[in-house]
Amino acid sequence: MTEYSAKPFEGLRVLDFCWVVIGPMTTRYFSDFGAEVLRVESSLRPDVIRHGLPFAEGKPGVNRSGYWANYNSGKLGLGLNMADERARNLAFRLATEWADVVTENFTPGTMEKWGLGYDALRKHNPGLVMFSASMLGRGGPYDSQPGFGPVLTALSGHTNFTGWPDRVPVSPYGAYTDFLIPHIAFSAVCAALDHKRRTGQGQYLDLSQLEAALYFAGPPVLDYLANGRIQTRNGNHDPDMAPHAVYRCDGNDRWCAIACPTDAAWHALAQTIDRPDLADDATLATLDGRKQREAELDAAIEAWTITRSPDEAMQACQAVGVAAGAVRDCRDLFDDPQEAHRGHFVFMDHPEMGRYASDANCFQLSETAPDYRRSPLLGEHTEYVMRELLGMPESEYRALSDDGVFE
Repeated sequence: MTEYSAKPFEGLRVLDFCWVVIGPMTTRYFSDFGAEVLRVESSLRPDVIRHGLPFAEGKPGVNRSGYWANYNSGKLGLGLNMADERARNLAFRLATEWADVVTENFTPGTMEKWGLGYDALRKHNPGLVMFSASMLGRGGPYDSQPGFGPVLTALSGHTNFTGWPDRVPVSPYGAYTDFLIPHIAFSAVCAALDHKRRTGQGQYLDLSQLEAALYFAGPPVLDYLANGRIQTRNGNHDPDMAPHAVYRCDGNDRWCAIACPTDAAWHALAQTIDRPDLADDATLATLDGRKQREAELDAAIEAWTITRSPDEAMQACQAVGVAAGAVRDCRDLFDDPQEAHRGHFVFMDHPEMGRYASDANCFQLSETAPDYRRSPLLGEHTEYVMRELLGMPESEYRALSDDGVFE
């Protein structure tokens, strides 16, 4: 049995006001690796993805969303009605007397309106690390612009790159930028915590989701700056590789992605698909030549892949050094032997959802293992937080609860 040291974030206390995807994904790293994370919510305005598919057994409910559960594993559920001044006062106490980190991704100005802005909090908790994520960052003429992930993919140019050349732009799946940025956010918070460890000083982190998303559009941005070219939709083709596409395979809606980044890879692929005539064609020996005949090459490759399963096509290509990947659906992912070996899917028991699957972390640490625990019910740990962490007498807790402060 592997011996592990203490969790990296053991003893760390996080007051988490985050909602939707980017914030909860970021703070889940801390709960997985030992931090105590208090997830602040309200039954009057629950997180929108508590209503997000899929629901356990197809039955909707604020505690039955697999989407929400996946990004909130291991946290404690705290209910506070922030419209009530008493709830805001309790949040202030938690932020100044208990928390090492406060996180939020509301529209700029929301925390300040509640008296929970960084300047107010650090007067009483100078070592506090506060992380704020917003659409466009704080300051400037549009900082209060509301929106969700599909708005950001449009603003950052990703939507303009997605789709077919002869069709309208297509937004990438879901809140695409929300799934990219948590790794940046997590690294920033870790850096701030390291700074605090060395100096005792807190930090305020202001993350613009738009600016962070632009890191993932680097090549087309640089192409415009350097060459004046504006890249647009190119389907599955790539300006620097040919062939490069997703090809139909044997079966219903089954596909395999194949890419040739070099001339040698193309030659190996042509031999693999039993087309020596193409392998020996001098006009196809260079990228420019292959780009001119791309549709012809795609048809030749698909004539080969259509007689094979995605895995057969993938393995045949990989065997000769050609990059290829079977297009997986969710059923395939759970059956994938590599994911099984890595233990990527973690199964947990939940009082309303029953047994459900959650993503594990995509990285593994050599000296410590994550602690995967189920997501909380809405407000599940409110009494624990008030009574045990703030030392609130039972009579006061009952009175505030009756008044709707913890709704």
